[in-house]
Amino acid sequence: MGKYKLTWKDLTWNDFKIYLFGLFKAFIPKKKIQTLDDLETFIQNKSAWVSQVTLYSYLKTRMGTRYVLHFENDEFMRSVNLAKWNIYAVALQDLTFFTFSYLKVNHNYNEIDKAKEVFLKILDDEVSNKMPLDIVEYAKKNFNKRLLDMNWDNYFKDLPFNPSALSLYEWAPIADELKTLDRKIVLNSVILKWDVVKKEFNDRINF
Repeated sequence: MGKYKLTWKDLTWNDFKIYLFGLFKAFIPKKKIQTLDDLETFIQNKSAWVSQVTLYSYLKTRMGTRYVLHFENDEFMRSVNLAKWNIYAVALQDLTFFTFSYLKVNHNYNEIDKAKEVFLKILDDEVSNKMPLDIVEYAKKNFNKRLLDMNWDNYFKDLPFNPSALSLYEWAPIADELKTLDRKIVLNSVILKWDVVKKEFNDRINF
């Protein structure tokens, strides 16, 4: 992080506009996903939305009316920023694997090698959005590790989003004793958001 001082603006506009615009777009007819570029955009935007809405909702639920006041605390800001990027990195992996597994089985799409290409393009794009380089590098290594054990025929239907759900539980800057009490609720909240994404993907895919 260096000496860079995080402020409320670092976490509001870029982060919350994804959340708010995501809600607004719920009322707009969705463009079909027909190309790899469309798929890349879908993976990037939906991973960001799930990561941020679940993280901020959890923080707000636990902190109540003191929620905004905590954003004046530099240490807390660093923790939230770190959590945001780490959760997002795993969400990107989950959704990339899910979409390509789904396409292979349900649309006879066999260019599975494109999954890594799409994932790396998204990470390269996020570097310009201040995604920490150490998290980028770890995400690449973790993606490759998961890729070695990937069963493309089963992934999309075999708890595909558990890693990102566990990532929220791990990284949210909440006291461990409270997180233990919240574990089931936290994990379910992430899975429910992914269910929305899965339905949208099924409705929009046109490969």
